Amino acid sequence: MTDLNMKILAVDDFSTMRRIVRNILRQLGYNHIAEAEDGASALEHLKQNKVDFIISDWNMPNMTGLELLKAVRADANLKDIPVLLVTAEALKDNVVEAVKAGVNGYIVKPFTAETLKEKIDVIFS
Repeated sequence: MTDLNMKILAVDDFSTMRRIVRNILRQLGYNHIAEAEDGASALEHLKQNKVDFIISDWNMPNMTGLELLKAVRADANLKDIPVLLVTAEALKDNVVEAVKAGVNGYIVKPFTAETLKEKIDVIFS
């Protein structure tokens, strides 16, 4: 069972997508949701705030979700935070690269609350 009080960081360059993710997470019972508009601002947020779980878009300007993942895994203070990457295209090479970089899971847009819940349950089981 996942902790509904965990702090989640939703990272996406489109505010609409961040709102969708936030609304789905609220439906699932999570209320501590912060947002960042790209990997670079997400990294700043992570250095200043405790975060238990990151849901990040893959394709973003400034710093992609994959670059964010690599930066998180390279940081001793952040390396254990689970990361779920959200992608519009499930290209096998991308998935392989993300797995090598230490991703905990990935989800393909568009997704339902049910799918997101399943991914979260697998990551935290």
